[in-house]
Amino acid sequence: MPRIYLDHAATTPMRPEAKAAMAAALERWANPSSPHAEGRAARAALEDARARIKAALGWRGELIFTSGASEALGIALNRAKLKRRIVSAVEHDAVFRAAPDAAVVPVRAGEVDRGALVALLAGGPAVVAIQHTNSETGTALLPFAGSNEVVDDVHAAGGIVLMDCAQSLGRVPPQVDLAVLSAHKLGGPPGIGALLVRDLGLLDPVGGHEFGYRQGTENLPAILGFAAAVEVMSAGWRVDAEAMAEVKNALWRVGEVIAPGVQCAHILAVAMPGTSAAAQLIRFDAMGFAVSAGSACSSGTLKRSRALAAFGVDEDTAARTIRVSFGWTTTKQEIEAFRDAWLEVAGA
Repeated sequence: MPRIYLDHAATTPMRPEAKAAMAAALERWANPSSPHAEGRAARAALEDARARIKAALGWRGELIFTSGASEALGIALNRAKLKRRIVSAVEHDAVFRAAPDAAVVPVRAGEVDRGALVALLAGGPAVVAIQHTNSETGTALLPFAGSNEVVDDVHAAGGIVLMDCAQSLGRVPPQVDLAVLSAHKLGGPPGIGALLVRDLGLLDPVGGHEFGYRQGTENLPAILGFAAAVEVMSAGWRVDAEAMAEVKNALWRVGEVIAPGVQCAHILAVAMPGTSAAAQLIRFDAMGFAVSAGSACSSGTLKRSRALAAFGVDEDTAARTIRVSFGWTTTKQEIEAFRDAWLEVAGA
């Protein structure tokens, strides 16, 4: 049986449209900063890609291309003109690396603790980092549209909302001030991402490229692949809802689906009774399934997941939890095959 890839939250296969866009760009590559005709053509292609991504996302502000989500988070957290930093307890490790001294606001029942956040904001305006979708549990901390009390609290205190949208499938809530995307989570190439900025005046420039907010020659082939992937993703892709409901119900009867708060459909965390996550990964890999235990950036360690702990998952349950994530190549049959394999390994 062909192997089944269910680790799309770590990275998803490149879409053919992105591959084609990159291949075409490599045939006519030139530095977008060069003044000659080839350079001007490259610049025009880059700006066209920027406009296409913004249009696909419905973003009316500015877009700064970066080498990925981690660099975008670093720019946002280290160059915002506000000097205080507040981050939710379940943010990606890249946030904590970029802002190691940030105040941490807890989450309760899958939501940011609003009272604790308001108390922290009483100390003065801050950049507040709140991810949209948690990469380990699929918990959605903020909605995509409409008003949100947490965002309103930050803005009322004169603060800035920074949202990590790496796992939000190419959707960005319009009410945020800064947002981060990673192309390889959307079917684009690795090594390219974006920082969306409502107003460039929120950041201190450093000179160089990207309106003076990033140094280094732009990676035009990857940018064009990024644009193609965003456009295809925004056209619509959703996990088979019926299949997902069936697999969750089946696993819930035997194990524990880790579901704090509102859930997205493409990430599933589940704890198996009596079997460690490491043992499960080995068994599933041998059975032909690619799954993971937590974030790809920390799954190589044996320490307890910080995010699961922050969500209130006890240490024993966390040690038995794996993550299964679905993407644009996932079929209903693959979801059902994993369900059957999981039940087999669990001895159900």
